[in-house]
Amino acid sequence: MSTGVIIVLIVIVVGVVAAAAALALRARGATGGSGLKRRFGPEYERTVARHNGDAKAAEQELGARVQEHGSLQEKPLEPAAREQYQARWAAAQERFVDSPREAMSDVDQLLGEVAGARGFPDVQEYEKQFDALSVHHADHVHGYRRVHRVVTTRANGTPESQAGTEEMREAMLEARDLFDDLMNGDNRNGSGHGGSGRHSFGAFNKQAVKGS
Repeated sequence: MSTGVIIVLIVIVVGVVAAAAALALRARGATGGSGLKRRFGPEYERTVARHNGDAKAAEQELGARVQEHGSLQEKPLEPAAREQYQARWAAAQERFVDSPREAMSDVDQLLGEVAGARGFPDVQEYEKQFDALSVHHADHVHGYRRVHRVVTTRANGTPESQAGTEEMREAMLEARDLFDDLMNGDNRNGSGHGGSGRHSFGAFNKQAVKGS
């Protein structure tokens, strides 16, 4: 084998090794502390709080979420399904004025179904579905958690089921941001911003507090 061929082979090997190292560093950045903070935003802090301030444990959990769900590709919604979901949200919003808890149940079910239609885990697997949503819609997923918590704690008869109307209204507002994100059809990998949710709640903001 000539010296020229050997040199070419060495250059190729060095290039492959360098590329692999770059990919490894990139992957580590996506699941490392600073990368996770950027990706998850407020969800990062909430996860640390759930782990009693243990950032390492929180990062392990969030890193596992990215590993499991990071490659998920969201499916587009069919026009007919989109219209149906929008109509159901409008109905839940109107229902909130007189029956806030029932409206919360409607929204909880609706968010789960829309997420499932977009390609996220099935609504029956809430924890898994939530984890996947947190990877791709980290900015707004907390609203879904708040709504689901009110619904499930009420069903279990725990003290948290006594959430006030104002608290439920705020949860609905946050949930609307996630709903808008999912309806917009964009895969933003945790940096989405549902801009129309709170503005479209004008009448709701003024009237919802009348519910009980």
